[in-house]
Amino acid sequence: MRVEEGAANPGRLLAGVRGPQDVKRMSAEELDLLAAEIRDFLVTKVSRTGGHLGPNLGVVELTLAMHRVFDSPRDRFLFDTGHQAYVHKMLTGRQSGFDTLRQRGGLSGYPSQAESEHDLIENSHASTALSYADGLAKAYALRGERRDVVAVVGDGALTGGMCWEALNNIAAARNPLVIVVNDNGRSYAPTIGGLADHLSTLRLNPGYERVLDVVKDALGSTPLVGRPMYEVLHAVKKGIKDAVAPQAMFEDLGIKYVGPVDGHDVAAVESALRRAKGFGGPVIVHAVTRKGYGYRPAEEDEADCFHGPSAFDVATGKQLAAPSVKWTHVFSDELVAIADERPDVVGITAAMAEPTGIAALARKYPERVYDVGIAEQHAATSAAGLALGGLHPVVAVYATFLNRAFDQVLLDVAMHKLPVTFVLDRAGITGPDGPSHYGIWDMSVFGVVPGLRIAAPRDAATLRAELREAVAVDDGPTILRFPTGSVAKDLPAVRRVGQVDVLAESSRTDVLLVAVGAFGQLGVEVAARVAEQGYGVTVVDPRWIRPIPEELVTLASSHRLVVTVEDGVRAGGVGDALAKAMRDADLMVPLRDLGVPPVWQPHGTRAQILADLGLTAQDVARDVTGWVSRLDAPIEPVRISAPAGERPATGDRAKGRNGRA
Repeated sequence: MRVEEGAANPGRLLAGVRGPQDVKRMSAEELDLLAAEIRDFLVTKVSRTGGHLGPNLGVVELTLAMHRVFDSPRDRFLFDTGHQAYVHKMLTGRQSGFDTLRQRGGLSGYPSQAESEHDLIENSHASTALSYADGLAKAYALRGERRDVVAVVGDGALTGGMCWEALNNIAAARNPLVIVVNDNGRSYAPTIGGLADHLSTLRLNPGYERVLDVVKDALGSTPLVGRPMYEVLHAVKKGIKDAVAPQAMFEDLGIKYVGPVDGHDVAAVESALRRAKGFGGPVIVHAVTRKGYGYRPAEEDEADCFHGPSAFDVATGKQLAAPSVKWTHVFSDELVAIADERPDVVGITAAMAEPTGIAALARKYPERVYDVGIAEQHAATSAAGLALGGLHPVVAVYATFLNRAFDQVLLDVAMHKLPVTFVLDRAGITGPDGPSHYGIWDMSVFGVVPGLRIAAPRDAATLRAELREAVAVDDGPTILRFPTGSVAKDLPAVRRVGQVDVLAESSRTDVLLVAVGAFGQLGVEVAARVAEQGYGVTVVDPRWIRPIPEELVTLASSHRLVVTVEDGVRAGGVGDALAKAMRDADLMVPLRDLGVPPVWQPHGTRAQILADLGLTAQDVARDVTGWVSRLDAPIEPVRISAPAGERPATGDRAKGRNGRA
């Protein structure tokens, strides 16, 4: 039943669901109606808040069947990826939270231990649930506990290598474990890769059926031998199916296979799950589903089936936000322009062609774009191979996901001094997706890689320029990082010192404010506020933040105080790196660094989180004014401090800030 059809009787059954036990008592007819009500609920709520709609529309019946067969939370459900757990949240008492889905203080867009005993792992980074499940099943076996572990692996997660490492161990351990393959043929977009092709042969319209029909038509017009030959071919049809079916592949590993089953048929999925539960060893249940099922605009969205829309109109599916120029769009357009000029430039993405902007290049030059699936490690080393072959790969991923490929960037790319450009979308605090998606680690993590250069553009103009500079580098890797959302208006430099842009300056040289990337405009606003207090601030954008430009150290030497502001973790960040460069130059100018403390930030809008961290123009201006004014104060005599633990954390300590001299 589609959303439009179920809307006439909204929520009658759903309103009575307080937990899994309520679902277990329902009849088949009630379950069909409940599924329609759930889809209506999902579309209505997500249309207001935004969120992962398509994946959850596809797992309604699958989740209902899971909660009827197993007993959560005693039996553990692990969703991979976690964005397909909305229906699970609804069936475990969290319907009321959907009015604040992914909003500050509201319901998380992923499973969350803080929300419910029914949630175990957040798991928004794909392809990890089977490893969790392997360890969990081993722990229960060792402790003598009879508890089922169910891992739902879908939305392209099986394209990740960790899944196959885990399957090898799961087969060897032979502990009870149910692996539900939610096979919708997609991650964000249609899933790419050999395994995806293998599974696709058993979807609802398998290729061998079409081939058989063609053969039947051809032989039917052939006298005498035609019909007998067709019967022979029909007899071997089952053999053809067995040759392409995934059960052979999984059972060769020692894992039993059930399926494929229609993932939108509660009774069929329930029957398969009960058989898997009773087996006593590892079993794969292959459920064929459709992403966006039941909501026509999602089903007809070829790009990503409404994978993660912002607020939209329910009737039409049209986005409600006014169109604006996004960072991703600027990158995408400039990459295509560069590719027009340079045939050696190729693109790589990890199952995220549309979200990262690589799709535009793929549309124009399909032979020059490689979607490797959810496999960031492979993406990095494959890029190294492309570079060894004389090309310049541009690898576009979310900043948080490149963390998974640190070893490959370090040893496979950088150690060989290969020209690979990594473009990190959604760098810094990104907002409603929460802590696993915040791209706050890259400047610290990759800042230690020898020979790696990192650029942080402040606006559209510098993004275009720095992307061109990055792909012009031919003796080592580069990173270009930028945040999510709309691009602010261009902020021209007053002048340039070497490679450092000066954005604002004063006749007084009290403070050098180093504004990293998108904080350029904030830096200019801070300078104006501090000027009202009688102090002069020079605002600079280093443009390339790794390695630290020599000109930045020179500029620091002519100021009384240096302040850095960045939307990455402070430990190992730009402030840390600049402080080291200043020490190496025997420069004793005091430095204060503002950034993100190394703690898990909650979900909320980017503006809300930055305000919490004191990274607003008002907060930074107040801090800078206080720090520089204390440079004029007389030195107080040394006092004996109270014992550690007896003093409250105030001021800089409370905000997680740092000062260096």
